[in-house]
Amino acid sequence: MPDLATRRSLAADLAAFGLAAGDTVMAHAALRKLGPIIGGPDSLIGAIRDVIGAEGTLLVYTDWGNADGVRRLRGAVPDGIKPDVPPFDPQTSRATRDNGAFVELVRTTPGALRSGNPGASCAALGAQAEWLTAEHPLDYGYGEKTPFAKLVEAGGKVAMLGAPLDTMTLLHHAEAMADIPNKRIVRREEPILDDGKVVWRWFEEFNTSHPVVAGLDEDYFADVVEAFLATGRGNRGRIGKAEAVLVPADGIVPFAIDWLEARFPKAE
Repeated sequence: MPDLATRRSLAADLAAFGLAAGDTVMAHAALRKLGPIIGGPDSLIGAIRDVIGAEGTLLVYTDWGNADGVRRLRGAVPDGIKPDVPPFDPQTSRATRDNGAFVELVRTTPGALRSGNPGASCAALGAQAEWLTAEHPLDYGYGEKTPFAKLVEAGGKVAMLGAPLDTMTLLHHAEAMADIPNKRIVRREEPILDDGKVVWRWFEEFNTSHPVVAGLDEDYFADVVEAFLATGRGNRGRIGKAEAVLVPADGIVPFAIDWLEARFPKAE
């Protein structure tokens, strides 16, 4: 019989890893790397919630992209195809497939809430879910007053459970907040539901599909995380069969901002 993880064994791993009661944690999970789990991914969700308890909150980055395949030059969607593009609905729209199955499973867990910015949307379960997901700005959705900013404000954590370090979404918040020149900006047209009606709206955002400025490697987030861990902050561990990393949100964001500003100073 293969070595199977269980909800109890995963909870023990997570607690040993540094997750604790009352934590607000943004989790990224590569389910295949965790190995076989009795009860499947729901046991992982349950294990996280067992450890953080009733006062804790689980946050995930969902994203959305129904219009991406039909978008044209400069972010516009042709008028002729607009009636066929389903609008973003926080309650029913699927998370983008690129983010893996885990986030969609969290989003569809009873009690989960989701924020209202399509591309930067997050889902949350637990005590602070409503606060984290409320009033997500529709433009610059990784900056101030967003779920990412609130995670930092709450003294939350980021758990990378087998997920590549270059997929740590919170670092887009650092990109948004860093005072550096020549940030890449994108504009795109998206349909959203407004009081039950479909409304097409232009969104403006720092580019999160590529590094926010030219001159950085595509996977440079991993370099930032490794540099942060090298300072002695954050934890490495093993959850199931997966290598994992846990970092404090209010530690890694200012570290990443300083990292960016040191490499791309503004002209005097």
